[in-house]
Amino acid sequence: MTSASPHEPRSVLITGGNRGIGRAIAEAFLAQGDKVAVTTRSGGAPEGALEIKADITDQADVDAAFAAAEEAHGPVEILVANAGITADTLVLRMSEEDWSSVIDTNLTGSFRLAKRAAKSMLRLKRGRIIFISSVVGLLGSPGQVNYAASKAGLVGMARSLSRELGSRSITANVVAPGYVETDMTAVLSDEQKEGIRGQIPLGRYAQPEEVAAAVTWLAAPASGYVTGAVIPVDGGLGMGH
Repeated sequence: MTSASPHEPRSVLITGGNRGIGRAIAEAFLAQGDKVAVTTRSGGAPEGALEIKADITDQADVDAAFAAAEEAHGPVEILVANAGITADTLVLRMSEEDWSSVIDTNLTGSFRLAKRAAKSMLRLKRGRIIFISSVVGLLGSPGQVNYAASKAGLVGMARSLSRELGSRSITANVVAPGYVETDMTAVLSDEQKEGIRGQIPLGRYAQPEEVAAAVTWLAAPASGYVTGAVIPVDGGLGMGH
C-alpha cells in the first residue's frame, strides 16, 4: 500500500479496464494500493492489475469474473461498471440490433454486475457500486437514442439500489463524464471537436484521469455518506442535469 492511501487495500473490480476511462480508473486504484481486477474482451490490462477476459452480456462470464477476482483478492468491495459500447445512428435508421446490443451491454450488463456484486457486499455489510454513465444520458444527443437511454437508465438503477442496499452500508452512485480525450472521441473530425468544445464552459475535453478522480473519491472512506448521487465530470456542459 502506498503512503497516498488512507485505507487498507480493498478488492476492486472494474469492467472495461484496459483502455480509456476504465484504464485510468484502474491505474488510480492501483496507485492507492488497492487490489484491482479488470475485465476486458481484448486484453491489455494495466500493469499490476489482474486481467480477466469476460463479456458482460454473458451471465456466465460475469459470474466467472467475480469468482476469479474473489479468488485472487477476496470479496469484491468496490465495483466500477464502466464497460460500454455505442452504435450511433438516427432513430429512423436505428435497427433492433443497434438498440438491443447497446441496451444489453450498457444497461443490462450493469444490472448483471450489480446483482452479482450485491451478493458478497451484503455478506460483508459494506460496498461501493459505481456506474459510469454519460452527460448524454442526462441531456440527450441526436443519433444516440439507444446510448442515451442506456446511460439514463443507470441513474434509476443506482438510486433504486441505494434504497435497497443502504441499510447494509452499501452505496450506489453514478459518475457522468462529458467529452473525454479517449479513442472514442479521437475519431471525430476537427470540425466536430471544435463544435463540441464550443458548448463546454471550460472550453476543453476532460482527461481520463479527471473522471478517475471522481470515482476514487466516491470509493473513499470519507465518502461513505454519499449514495444515489450523480457526479458530473463534464466541464459544465450539463450544468447539473
